[in-house]
Amino acid sequence: MLIEKIYSSWNECERKLTTDSRKIIPGGIFFALRGEQFNGNEFAKEALDKGAAYAIIDDEKFAVSKKTILVPDTLTALQELATYHRLTLKNTRFIALTGSNGKTTTKELIRSVLSMKFKVCATRGNLNNHIGVPLTLLNVFGNDAFAVIEMGANHQLEIAELCKIVLPDFGIVTNIGKAHLEGFGGFEGVIKGKGEMYDFLKEHHRSIFLHADNSILLNRCGNYDKLITYGTSEKYFCCGSYTLKDDCIRLTWKTQSGSGIAQSNLSGEYNFENLLAAACIGSYFNLTETEIKIGIESYQPDNQRSQILRTRNSVLILDYYNANPTSMTAAIKNLADNFSGKRVAVLGDMLELGNHSEEEHRNIIQLLSQSSIDDVILVGNHFMKLKSLLSKGHFFSTSESAAEYLKKHKPVNSTVLIKGSRGSRMEIAAEVLVAG
Repeated sequence: MLIEKIYSSWNECERKLTTDSRKIIPGGIFFALRGEQFNGNEFAKEALDKGAAYAIIDDEKFAVSKKTILVPDTLTALQELATYHRLTLKNTRFIALTGSNGKTTTKELIRSVLSMKFKVCATRGNLNNHIGVPLTLLNVFGNDAFAVIEMGANHQLEIAELCKIVLPDFGIVTNIGKAHLEGFGGFEGVIKGKGEMYDFLKEHHRSIFLHADNSILLNRCGNYDKLITYGTSEKYFCCGSYTLKDDCIRLTWKTQSGSGIAQSNLSGEYNFENLLAAACIGSYFNLTETEIKIGIESYQPDNQRSQILRTRNSVLILDYYNANPTSMTAAIKNLADNFSGKRVAVLGDMLELGNHSEEEHRNIIQLLSQSSIDDVILVGNHFMKLKSLLSKGHFFSTSESAAEYLKKHKPVNSTVLIKGSRGSRMEIAAEVLVAG
């Protein structure tokens, strides 16, 4: 069997593997993947010349030596290798995680909590797609008690395919919101796409961690008998509440085995459910309240997700890793409702919304016009088209032009929210404010 041969070769190479010919690991395996702008087969010889032990290719004309292993499709081979490896990990419990918002934050919280008692491998950064997921699996070792695997998608059937690769024992959907509407074909498509994880778990009789306050998630699970619930009701396995202290969430949770309080470093009441999910999972796997508390409190967001930064001029809410209508609405309401003093919103376009784009940007502008936020700076062509609808806004077509404005008009003694889709490049505007 070809995958067995590749698996044997991978072990022979001490499990060293790369898909980037610029980052060849001497003695490792190079997978020659294809992309829209490149053909990895063309770099197979270069990879071997740089010291790779083997190159996995799917075009026989690049079979330059016995060190090249020809497969029908290199991406499929990578995914099959990952699943083959996963099946050898009999003592590792796999927790798969997806959702429209909060995936990476929740994944990091779960990792932080479980690490208080167990050896845990988790997705690095947001390597959560058809390539990143198998690469993550190949970094799980037999002495890892848990593997926390983040799954992202912007089309239907992607989560289903990733579940077939990972074969999770447990799963969690953080929420379902208006993200990637263009690829999913509207909100109902998002519900169906994210719900593919539930379909897999139910089919294989695996357990689901369910935010039972969320009616969409609850309805999607139906009457399934392996639900581990969390939310605000005492009838759930884990119930919780929160208060805000020093601009961050203080979580209180309770299960039948006990209760605890943890002061998080996360801003935004929308992070309550993410924190409670981590407490629920920690409790389910018999961590003590003290271990859960330390795990939550030791997590420091540093990835532009709900990150609080205090400069000499202002308090910055750095939340610009990505954005969609659901997360943007939540962030704006958090700024308006939970912070006092002068409040400023620096917001970039929300992308991948397709035919829903104008409507959703219009909704955000309407929300801003009705809010108590003092000043608004909007960046991108989608917002620019609607500039006549907001009297208190400053509109810029690019983040560079917004940054020039902010250099001359830095908010002082203010709370400033910075948010937008990756393509809006809000980090350029943020750098001006972070510099003070």
